[in-house]
Amino acid sequence: MRFVLAERPLRLATVAVAAAAGLLTAGLAAPALADEVPPQSDQLWIHEPYERTLPLGSDGGRPQSRTLGVGLYHDNENFTVTDGRLTVDVSGLTGVAEVIWPSTCTPSGARAVCHVPVVPTIGGDYADQVFLTLRAADGARVGAQGKITYEATAAGGPGGTLTAPHESFETTLTVGSGPDLAIAPVGAIDDGRPGDERTIPLKIANNGNETADGFSVRLLASYGLTDLTRYDACTYTSTDGDDYAPSTTATCRFDRALAPGEVFELPEPLTVRLAPHALNERLDIGVEPGAGAQDIDSENDYAALQIGADNAADFSVSGDAVSGAAGETVTAKLTFENDGPAWFGNLGSGDPVAQVRLIVPEGARVTGVPSGCRPRTLAGGYYPRQTGAPRYDCGLPYWVLEDTRRTFAFSLHVDTVVPGATGAVSLHPPFGEFGEHPFDFDPDLTNNTAALTLN
Repeated sequence: MRFVLAERPLRLATVAVAAAAGLLTAGLAAPALADEVPPQSDQLWIHEPYERTLPLGSDGGRPQSRTLGVGLYHDNENFTVTDGRLTVDVSGLTGVAEVIWPSTCTPSGARAVCHVPVVPTIGGDYADQVFLTLRAADGARVGAQGKITYEATAAGGPGGTLTAPHESFETTLTVGSGPDLAIAPVGAIDDGRPGDERTIPLKIANNGNETADGFSVRLLASYGLTDLTRYDACTYTSTDGDDYAPSTTATCRFDRALAPGEVFELPEPLTVRLAPHALNERLDIGVEPGAGAQDIDSENDYAALQIGADNAADFSVSGDAVSGAAGETVTAKLTFENDGPAWFGNLGSGDPVAQVRLIVPEGARVTGVPSGCRPRTLAGGYYPRQTGAPRYDCGLPYWVLEDTRRTFAFSLHVDTVVPGATGAVSLHPPFGEFGEHPFDFDPDLTNNTAALTLN
């Protein structure tokens, strides 16, 4: 499966999309586990930026250099893949850009072979391995475009050699001119506690070759972050969690000019407080030039700061006890609860926080399925009909509050009376078929199972 990078989770121009930013991951997005990688297959891939802009120099000076990261990865963690060889072809950059090769690459004319000793899999610790230094060519004009193309092979996999799909990877470079607003890197906070106030060192630089005539900053704070610093230049709105996880948004507009090389800091330090229900929090930060200007490098004008709190969310599930004669239909209710004290949200992936699983008791047949529940075989495979399956997996939203309660009501037809028939009710992480793991924020896993008894 191809690994996808989420590059622009937040757009300042659209409040609705900004509110949904919690569904997307900054930086590396975990792969969607829609299909399990077959155990005896593997595939080599190239991660390449789709496009980049190379700025001209300020006031007619030498064009600025930019770094472009490229990397290799493969699908199946059951295989060790080594001796990656990334072939980079820059023949399409003639008259557009110049390249400086890193020491890991051996150039020959307009091509170079770059060595990657160990090729990683698609997990969240992926990092680019090859970094090219590029700048606009002397005499290049705004709008000039060229392409870099890539090929790759590596040793490993089921056949001993892996090859990336041919002619599938390229980067388009465009010569540009304009402001480039960049957010200085901000380190994650992983030692917070409910009630803590934390200071966020927010700095914005203009790395472009033209002055930004004013700019906007948007802050999107997740539900467990409160008391954002109030600035006169900002307006503040909150969502109630009907469609997306609750959040607070600050939209700020600054009329001051930001010249190339200049750095801006907020009038006073930005602080947030971790609420009593805080757990895995996130502060999305985005910046955009004003006066209709286009930022020439969208890679560095967005950041998502992860803020963790030492807290717990006690998930539990309960079953039901129902009775019915042969031929009757009864209603059985399964209930999920979060007893807090923290809320929980998969703010990066947007995956359900959990799924409630029902194993249907003997002698009964499901004839009514609640919304959000999918039929499965006992082993978790595809089941062709909505009713009559031996197992059902019911998904929860991508977030639950500290007092969320959700009930799934099933209609059970009693085909045969089996005294004391018992079905299993249990709570699982999303995509449980791809490797079970406990909820590390849940202090009590004993209440994650229950029973549905019939007669």
